Amino acid sequence: MPRRSYLIASAVVVLLLALLPLAGSRHAVDLTTEVMIYALFALSLNVLVGYTGNVSFGHAAYFAIGGYTCAILLTTHGWPLVLAMPAAVLLAGLVAGVVGFFCVRLTQIYFAMLTLAFAMLVWGVAFKWKEVTGGDDGLTGVKLPAMLANHVNYFYFTLVSVAIAIAALWVICHSAFGLTLVAVRENNVRAGFIGVDTRRMRWAAFTVAGAFGGLAGALFGMYHRGMYIENAFWTESAQVLIMVLLGGLYSFVGPIIGAAVLHLLQVFTNQYTPYWPTVLGLILLVIVLVLPDGLVGLVNRFKGRGRRS
Repeated sequence: MPRRSYLIASAVVVLLLALLPLAGSRHAVDLTTEVMIYALFALSLNVLVGYTGNVSFGHAAYFAIGGYTCAILLTTHGWPLVLAMPAAVLLAGLVAGVVGFFCVRLTQIYFAMLTLAFAMLVWGVAFKWKEVTGGDDGLTGVKLPAMLANHVNYFYFTLVSVAIAIAALWVICHSAFGLTLVAVRENNVRAGFIGVDTRRMRWAAFTVAGAFGGLAGALFGMYHRGMYIENAFWTESAQVLIMVLLGGLYSFVGPIIGAAVLHLLQVFTNQYTPYWPTVLGLILLVIVLVLPDGLVGLVNRFKGRGRRS
């Protein structure tokens, strides 16, 4: 699809989302707010997994760092949102830069396991540092500016924040930097032969992914008025990775679709059965065995058949 068509389609989606509160459904507004946050979270991971080809099992660490930092600055230290939120994103990006410096020295399963190790370290800090993070009780009662206390106002705030972030990620992923990441993903050795500093490129991608993951975490913490150690646990990293896989690894819009479908499935499944982990496992099996290219790949497959017929 041409870029102009993408722009028109994106504008239509944003307009439809902006009209959603007029339907008068509190549940729909709250559910869509969560979907938008998870869509940004999945897109941030896709910079690392889809464009660079490095699987991370620890992306929830930066989600949690962004969420905890923003919540602590707002609630404990009384910072204004205009300072607390950028500081959360900056800290998440800085930590991702430090962690990435060590992780990009490894590849494949060793890279993935090191990301998991660092993420569990973040989880351990959140669990033990009870005076600051609340430990296993969580950090609750996050203070928000009065104008964002209303659920509709927060919906619009999230819509604007996520739309700007997605636009920024689109520019990054379709720039020369993003195309170089694809070259590194496709053939790391050949990219190195033509002069690309592959380790530095992977490091930059790691940092970008962490920063945007921190933004998603900050939005999540403010929306739920709290952060919990479960948000830093490896299961959160696994869930967002499945969102990316379900939507489609090598597509920009794939993770958005995957995040929406998986989160909605989780919400509706939990209404009828407590066995969501079992359902999640079945979804992963379907992805691996039937849909290796995700939902976007399935749509493209049907499009190809339609053209041939």
